[in-house]
Amino acid sequence: MTIRRALSGDLPAVAAVTTAAYASYTALFGAPPIPVTEDYAPRIERGEVWLLEEDGGLAGLIVLERHPDHAMIFSVAVAPAFQGKKLGIKLLNFADEQARLWAYRRCGFTPIRGWSGTSRSIPPTAIGKRVAAPTHTGQDGPWST
Repeated sequence: MTIRRALSGDLPAVAAVTTAAYASYTALFGAPPIPVTEDYAPRIERGEVWLLEEDGGLAGLIVLERHPDHAMIFSVAVAPAFQGKKLGIKLLNFADEQARLWAYRRCGFTPIRGWSGTSRSIPPTAIGKRVAAPTHTGQDGPWST
């Protein structure tokens, strides 16, 4: 399993995984949520899209924006065939590590923000199961299940 930045040639796969991962929300809302309608080409160009690959295929992705004082998670998407394997948690832990590499303090409640503007505001079903409060021991990362 590897995580790497998306390249321009990955755009169709990014769109396909995002659409599939958010399909239940599209059905629930009667319209696709913002991550499904997003144009990912500029985000890929800026280096915001990270791909989680497993067994040669795209298992999931995270879109992580870098801001002067924080990182913001725009979207976490796991392909339906890979859901239920805690890959969403793996992507969230990657975001935490990436924020530390960018010299933000350890992700607690300010360095990583979700798309609603509040810290760690990731829709619980975006990773397939309820997300508990972040742990602060950091043994397996700050995201717990």
